[in-house]
Amino acid sequence: MEIIRSNFKSNLQKVYQAIEEADFFAIDGEFSGISDGPSVTALTNGFDTPEERSSPDVKFVCQSSSIDFLASQGFDFNKVFRNGIPYLNQEEERQLREQYDEKRLQSNGAGTLSYVSPNASKCPVTIPEDQKKFIDQVVEKIEDLLQSEENKNLDLEPCTGFQRKLIYQTLSWKYPKGIHVETLETEKKERYIVISKVDEEERKRREQQKHAKEQEELNDAVGFSRVIHAIANSGKLVIGHNMLLDVMHTVHQFYCPLPADLNEFKEMTTCVFPRLLDTKLMASTQPFKDIINNTSLAELEKRLKETPFNPPKVESAEGFPSYDTATEQLHEAGYDAYITGLCFLSMANYLGSFLSPPKIHVSARSKLIEPFFNKLFLMRVMDIPYLNLEGPDLQPKRDHVLHVTFPKEWKTSDLYQLFSAFGNIQISWIDDTSAFVSLSQPEQVQIAVNTSKYAESYRIQTYADYVGKKHEEKQIKRKWTEDSWKEVERKRLNTQCISYALQNHYHHANSLTSTSTVGKRNLSPSPAEADLETRISGEISDTELEQTESCAESLSEGRKKAKKLKRMKKELSPAGGLPGSPAKLFEVPDTW
Repeated sequence: MEIIRSNFKSNLQKVYQAIEEADFFAIDGEFSGISDGPSVTALTNGFDTPEERSSPDVKFVCQSSSIDFLASQGFDFNKVFRNGIPYLNQEEERQLREQYDEKRLQSNGAGTLSYVSPNASKCPVTIPEDQKKFIDQVVEKIEDLLQSEENKNLDLEPCTGFQRKLIYQTLSWKYPKGIHVETLETEKKERYIVISKVDEEERKRREQQKHAKEQEELNDAVGFSRVIHAIANSGKLVIGHNMLLDVMHTVHQFYCPLPADLNEFKEMTTCVFPRLLDTKLMASTQPFKDIINNTSLAELEKRLKETPFNPPKVESAEGFPSYDTATEQLHEAGYDAYITGLCFLSMANYLGSFLSPPKIHVSARSKLIEPFFNKLFLMRVMDIPYLNLEGPDLQPKRDHVLHVTFPKEWKTSDLYQLFSAFGNIQISWIDDTSAFVSLSQPEQVQIAVNTSKYAESYRIQTYADYVGKKHEEKQIKRKWTEDSWKEVERKRLNTQCISYALQNHYHHANSLTSTSTVGKRNLSPSPAEADLETRISGEISDTELEQTESCAESLSEGRKKAKKLKRMKKELSPAGGLPGSPAKLFEVPDTW
């Protein structure tokens, strides 16, 4: 079934029902770009660490090679932009809801910019001089409307957003009852205000209608994110083939930007999708590795139709014709997801043949497949086969690998020439002036390092030295960044909390009945301000100083908590935990 923008809302309940009834989900995405730079090989390296391979990419990439590939596969780009379903991530949704709430408060006369206090509903609005004539004319028209026995509505001329805001704020205190104010759009998308004479009951009814319409518009804007949230909240198994990019894009687009730290990414991902399974990793692991030669999706699907596998029989629901594997539609996301699901079923059922007695059908909840959970295949990484979302990643020795730096004009042939005495080597370029070189024997490494001690045009170091130096630089940079921000935060908190203490001091000393407002201040106060604070701080009591300290603690702690993902974890974690300990019949090996 094809769901696009025009039929999304009408079919959303069917989608929810399908999510409720499903045993597992298979996903696949088609990307307009997967890297940013001159080439994929320049950005992906055979000796990347999992953290480097999972680094976030916040750009929208329109990569010519990806576009060309999708076009060659019959991808309809017009459908994406004309019929694509809108979506928001969680932060965008939160901001949009806040905007709706703010607009509603302003229209009710309680906006934060309208009044000093929400209780001061009779207080007139401060209107700029250049807008007074405009507002006076609006008020005059409304007075005429209220006096008229014939007219019930008044359409004001289209005006700016700022002018509409002034109108709302003015009318909310000047005419608290008897009128209803609403903003509409012309065919040219120009916004104007309509004012209607209504009694209180009719006004409330219209306000409720308006609120319901706003909520519907907001839900429409959230769009396809609602489907992803439903899948995540179900806690059911989500399957993909070579799915790391699919997972990263899904989390980034529908939840929040990807963190720079790998462990935070793992925590966030398992929070959104508690159970993931990568069929490419599954097919590359025992007991499948010895009987499956090619793990590309198309070839895997063909191999799993043959002995010793037994392909599942698929029956489509009435009115929902399925894909036909006899007619390939590869690189169409729906078809690729479909055959990914078929591949999973074939391999899962094959695992059942090892049981005694053998089992023909193995469900998505079976402990037989738990060893494959939350391990995502890492493409083009030589000795780390997968990213482990539930714990530390494999740490290969790489004692046969060298890191080489050289002039920019060097080519691959120059590197082969440099290491010609060491037999077979493998080169993985990092950038224009550096590369990893894998030697056939670890004992050759020190010999190669020694040969470069007196070289002028190139440098060779062991992989361990390279990683150690890189880690040291990262720690220094991180410490400098943390120390710098701590100092800035300390100064800001001290300034803010001294202001807080001064405010309390003046409040108690003068017995003021209204709270004064302390404005924003620079991190470095002027000499006069500093002198004033020094003199006054001597008069602040111990109790007030304690309040200052607790203020600093609470502000700092609040900002720390705001940066954490715990709130998202509470919102998204599905009810119930995962099954018990995984079965020991099959294990994803630490080394391949």
